[in-house]
Amino acid sequence: MTDRALSDITILDFSHLLQGPFDTQMLADMGADVIKIERPGSGDMFRSLTFQNKWVGGMESPNFLAWNRNKRSLALNLKAPEARAIIMKLVETADVVVQNFRPGVMTRLGYGYKEFAQINPRIIYCSGSGYGDDGPYVTRPGQDMLIQGLTGIMAATGQADNPPTPVGAGFSDQIGAMNMVYGILTALYWRERSGEGQEVIVNLMAGMLAHQNQEMVMAMNFGEDMARPNSGIGHPGMDAPFGTYPTKDGWVTIAMSPYAKLIGVLGNDDLKRFDDPETLFDERDLVWRALAAETIKWTTTKLIEALLEADIWCGEVKTHLEAAADPQVAHLGLIQSYEHPRAGTVKVVGPAVSMSNTPATIERPAPLVGEHTREVLTEFGISQDKIDQAIQSGAAEQSE
Repeated sequence: MTDRALSDITILDFSHLLQGPFDTQMLADMGADVIKIERPGSGDMFRSLTFQNKWVGGMESPNFLAWNRNKRSLALNLKAPEARAIIMKLVETADVVVQNFRPGVMTRLGYGYKEFAQINPRIIYCSGSGYGDDGPYVTRPGQDMLIQGLTGIMAATGQADNPPTPVGAGFSDQIGAMNMVYGILTALYWRERSGEGQEVIVNLMAGMLAHQNQEMVMAMNFGEDMARPNSGIGHPGMDAPFGTYPTKDGWVTIAMSPYAKLIGVLGNDDLKRFDDPETLFDERDLVWRALAAETIKWTTTKLIEALLEADIWCGEVKTHLEAAADPQVAHLGLIQSYEHPRAGTVKVVGPAVSMSNTPATIERPAPLVGEHTREVLTEFGISQDKIDQAIQSGAAEQSE
């Protein structure tokens, strides 16, 4: 196994769905020993959810497979006394705890930061939630699309005549995961300097607002929201030509580029009448339609070639499958795979960060529920008799 940067870090991962599991998967890719603690039987809720009622290998959730590689599964009933004793034993030497239950759930179970810190003062305890640990929204569900709606990005996405549009991925959760990694790594570095653990609190609402800071600064300092365009213009604050344009066989994107240079490529001098900063913003939908009437005369390949030759910022618009087959994606080695005992060969997007000395790697497939229960508990010094008793009582589960 390749030596990796976090190979001496043990993480007890109580999280489920996307935010927490993506966080711990990124840390696991860098070598952390992530022990995924999930309920016996059904496990992580994402195991039972999928898109389009399709299951990889006929039975495994692509949602779960996407966010849980490089982990070991320990199946425990958190309410059972035997499980509580096991967890407290694990906490003694663990480095990090991650959880994204609703605020208060882990504390009510007796697994809050204070309880764990009494056993291990060096523990780093990271909680992820929708809105933080208190406040008027604390009892609300913190699901990704709900957060997108509350934080302005849906109201800023899409066209003016259409409903507010969510981003077509779990964007809030993914940003939350990045912020959990950011907080955990910072806390680990502080612990190296001070010897002290600490609590790290992340919430989706704060993350989404922080990642839209340029839009928030604009709105708050001018006292008005930016209006969505009613065309393919790509941002409510941008002028033409910034946007997405049709071709004979697809779509292209054109970013911040001199308008006159673009007109030179398209070859229609009549479009010069729009070449004024005020017009390009105030009449951006009209300009977009005029430009689109020209771009649609080209094939995607020919238009991209001409635009790049003129040093105009542009790109193709690709589906997920087309992106997977993209030559730059292939060059970067991003599409990887692992072998799963039930799903077979699972294609995934590999780690996004390259390290010269301690590369991120995929060493394990996403686990079955309780696949590593006996293995993990043995490593932590729990006797075989106690493991057998926990399994027989239902406090723990070992998959076959």
